[in-house]
Amino acid sequence: MISTLEKGHPVSIYFQENDLINDLINELVESDPEDDFQKFFNVFNQLETIEKRFVRKENQLFPFLEKYNWNGPSKGMWSFHDTLREQFRLLRGYVVTKNFEKLKINLEYLLNGIYRLMEIEETMLFPMALNLLKEEDWITMRKGEEEIGWMLKETPPNYPENQYIHPSEDLTERNLDFTSKEASHFDEGYMTVEQVNLLFRTMPLDITYVDENDKVIFYNRGEERVFPRSAGIIGREVKFCHPPKSVDTVLKILEEFKKGNKNEASFWINYKERLIYIRYFAVRDNDKKYRGVIEMSQDITDIKKIEGEQRLLDWH
Repeated sequence: MISTLEKGHPVSIYFQENDLINDLINELVESDPEDDFQKFFNVFNQLETIEKRFVRKENQLFPFLEKYNWNGPSKGMWSFHDTLREQFRLLRGYVVTKNFEKLKINLEYLLNGIYRLMEIEETMLFPMALNLLKEEDWITMRKGEEEIGWMLKETPPNYPENQYIHPSEDLTERNLDFTSKEASHFDEGYMTVEQVNLLFRTMPLDITYVDENDKVIFYNRGEERVFPRSAGIIGREVKFCHPPKSVDTVLKILEEFKKGNKNEASFWINYKERLIYIRYFAVRDNDKKYRGVIEMSQDITDIKKIEGEQRLLDWH
């Protein structure tokens, strides 16, 4: 299971650190502080960065395990960490004072404790955590580890490593920059009234919404509308909002929409030397009940000229 993990996965990083810890322990065992104190001192300092590993487990891994009601590591293993910390503190004193006799005796206890801890991690903690935690837990945990750091000299790769997640597959729940009290909840997501207005104002379309009673209840106020509108249109019957020559067509569309025979109607006309695409869409609720019609008009003159592909940004 461990071998299949991506390099940036939190557990994969713990195992990378295991390799480093084993190397450092071997160097300490093989070196004599009296013969080459500087080398011993440097390796000991490196091993002491295991504190970062303890802190990551205590502040990142353990809280996620607690979410799934596994509290043992937070109690027992945290206590184990504290014991090793005390041993490091004791040995640090012997290193500074160059008390080699006590240093050699007590070093063995520290190294055996670290070996024992890694054994428990490898056989119990990490396998259980992998079975218990969800993918989104590991991704969130990995982000939190950035502030704490690792024993490794090089920063581990991101997790997931620059992975593109299609919007349809992104299930991450994120915090909004505003409270739900300030916004309205739509089918997907929240928007404030200001944001909704900005959205409709920015869209390169003319949109008019006529309700089930054939009354105009909304139009967007874009800067460059194809067909001018004014506030007086709100509440007006739609048949009075079109030139006489096109009223019969509009009423026929509404009739077919209401009967459920049609859901869309499209036209395109030349207007002021521009090609305008006009579409009508029936609006229906979850029970398929007719709730009105949306009229959308768009200037497609320049769109119609598009050929081939343009994959690069071309601002002039």
